[in-house]
Amino acid sequence: MLGYYLDLAIRSLKRSPGLTLLMILIVGFGVAASMTSYSVFRAVSGDPIPWKSARLFVPQIDMWGPKGRLDQTNNNEPPDAMDYTDAVALMKQHRARNQSAMYRVSPSVVPPDPTMHPINVGGHAVYGEFFPMLDVPFKYGSGWNADSDAQHAAVVVISGKLNQKLFAGANSVGKTLNMDGKDYRVIGVLDNWNPKPVFYDVVNTGGFTTQQEDVFLPFTRAIDVGMPNDGNTNCSEIPKGSGFVGLQQSSCVWISYMAELDDKAAAASYKDYLDGYFQDQKSAGRFNWPVNNRLRDLPAWLESEHVAPSDTKVSLVVALGLLIVCLVNTAGLLLAKFLRRSSEIGVRRALGAPRLAIYSQFLIEAATVGLTGGVLGLLLTWVGVVGVGWVLPKEIATLAHVDFSLLALTLLVAVISTMLAGLYPTFRASRVQPALQLKSN
Repeated sequence: MLGYYLDLAIRSLKRSPGLTLLMILIVGFGVAASMTSYSVFRAVSGDPIPWKSARLFVPQIDMWGPKGRLDQTNNNEPPDAMDYTDAVALMKQHRARNQSAMYRVSPSVVPPDPTMHPINVGGHAVYGEFFPMLDVPFKYGSGWNADSDAQHAAVVVISGKLNQKLFAGANSVGKTLNMDGKDYRVIGVLDNWNPKPVFYDVVNTGGFTTQQEDVFLPFTRAIDVGMPNDGNTNCSEIPKGSGFVGLQQSSCVWISYMAELDDKAAAASYKDYLDGYFQDQKSAGRFNWPVNNRLRDLPAWLESEHVAPSDTKVSLVVALGLLIVCLVNTAGLLLAKFLRRSSEIGVRRALGAPRLAIYSQFLIEAATVGLTGGVLGLLLTWVGVVGVGWVLPKEIATLAHVDFSLLALTLLVAVISTMLAGLYPTFRASRVQPALQLKSN
């Protein structure tokens, strides 16, 4: 019967091509608008490390107090980064399974090929536990260990892209890389790793950046050689000292921090430790306000930092509203189309066709419209995703992409939503009275 009803649906749609085309266009545009907005929302709101995000935490210490907060943010939130004093103290006391302070660097690299010009690269100064904590994949070699951190070792991990540029993609572990006039030994080459959002450094990137992470070197070594911070620096008061050393001695916040904790009990214990650390600093005369620390897991941290732009949420809601309007219009057109065939329905009912058969016939006709509109929606969704860069920042627009799951969802949404829109017209069609229709004809 399915084939028979499908044949009836195609014949019916062919009898009124103008009306059919109008319904297909409405469904296609409505679905494409919602799926384009969804593709952007999906890209910016996804969990970048779902297998571990519940065990990754970002501590915040209120080192500025109420006066500093009023000057900077006018809310009760402590700074979202740390100053040098607190970051180094937490690393030395080491109360988490893995943890790392980190700051953004942008050294100049001298290629081993003398014919190439020096290039500026982006990256981070981190501790060795950064790599196992974030499950960073390696193509060659590995990261460094705690001894290398303690010894301020001149080692570096480079990206696969930089390895391709400088060493033609060969295994460069053991080779020397000159950065800012100093030699570093390459101990690892990253495999493809470009998490979105950039969850480990939301402070500097806002979660999204088009800059490539090319180098990772020990935090302790970067401090030793005076490699300056290339990220954001926020201060509640002007530093007393000058230069990079003055920054380290100030209360300015410029260091991101992340810790891996095994479970809720470990997280609660770590929060108690943070509060105890704060009380110790208060006893030492550094703070004179009540404790106001935070410890958020990664999903809560991304939410608190508003990593998913609010305009993408608004766009998704507006697009879904547009889809509903399109479906209401489609329902109206289907109702007019179905009721225009009341005499046909009356004859079929008089010949013994049950209401279920009428339901099936017209729902299949609605599904056919939805499927055809979905095919058009696929094309328009692709156009929308390609053109989303016209209305959104580049670093966000590049995240939206068309894949098989989005294509399948587009077709599914088109068919199901059109069938839902066809429920009422189908119900009205099935209620046509055969006797009344036969008498009127």
